[in-house]
Amino acid sequence: MDGFNVLWIQSGGCGGCTMSLLCAEAPDLAATLGSAGIRFIWHPTLSEETGTEALALFEAVLSGELRLDALCVEGAMLRGPNNTGRFHLLAGTGVPTIDWVRRLAALAKNVVAVGTCAAYGGVTAAGPNPADACGLQYDGRRVGGALGAAFRSRSGLPVINIAGCPTHPNWITETLMLLAAGLLGADDLDVYNRPRSYADQLVHHGCPRNEYYEYKASAEKLSDLGCMMEHLGCVGTQAHADCNTRLWNGEGSCTRGGYACINCTAPEFEEPGHAFLETPKIAGIPVGLPTDMPKAWFVALSSLAKAATPDRLRRNATSDHVVAPPAVRDLKRR
Repeated sequence: MDGFNVLWIQSGGCGGCTMSLLCAEAPDLAATLGSAGIRFIWHPTLSEETGTEALALFEAVLSGELRLDALCVEGAMLRGPNNTGRFHLLAGTGVPTIDWVRRLAALAKNVVAVGTCAAYGGVTAAGPNPADACGLQYDGRRVGGALGAAFRSRSGLPVINIAGCPTHPNWITETLMLLAAGLLGADDLDVYNRPRSYADQLVHHGCPRNEYYEYKASAEKLSDLGCMMEHLGCVGTQAHADCNTRLWNGEGSCTRGGYACINCTAPEFEEPGHAFLETPKIAGIPVGLPTDMPKAWFVALSSLAKAATPDRLRRNATSDHVVAPPAVRDLKRR
């Protein structure tokens, strides 16, 4: 069968990554996939086949009758109770979903974890984790997970982790298109096996609050215009994603919507050890400093920046609207 065949399974999660995928635009999802020859042979939301029809497709893959180019898994793998996987049975089969995933992964040319739950366990694995949830090849930051550290798909790649809570629709379609074209290799994945096409960026890049960040003009409460790093828990300077340059629905991101970045593409983001909207500090210095910046430099630059903060930024930072617009300065005529 021509084209690039994708089978999508949902496990322990909220389905949010599928909801995000459906918001793909310019072009829309169907046009994007069609242009690259990508075909969903089954998706629990998008496919017409249900029940025995869907199971027949699964069996066709297992028998080798139907080629599987990419197995996409959304949601965490549930290993409980007692490593049986029986907290989540695939409907109508009596077989744990984790076992179906292991069988299909062994035959797939590529295996893709869609979302942080599938990649690392995510929110599903937070707290006491009674379901013993984990990712496909990671359990939090530890390599292993449901498929084991040594797992490699038939292409020779580990599980490709399109992490995010939820993922950006273009991260998914872009990764599938690269796989379909044979253009994604091991060097195109970062240390947590996230596609570098988005993971080599920081959420900080393109943030509309960057001018406030530069002068450490900080917001004190939600709805303030200032930088949210110092007091409101924003970790956009450490979070690997291109949310502020590849906008959501063409115009949005967490920080553009007035909410702090919580680093949802990272393993164990769900349990930072403090409230999401609090910035832990030691002697007044944020514990989570910007990526690649030594603490001594941050302290020195922060002090200088605060001293040099323009009055306009200082006043606007703690307001929910612009109270002091930029001054108009006419350029000299030449």
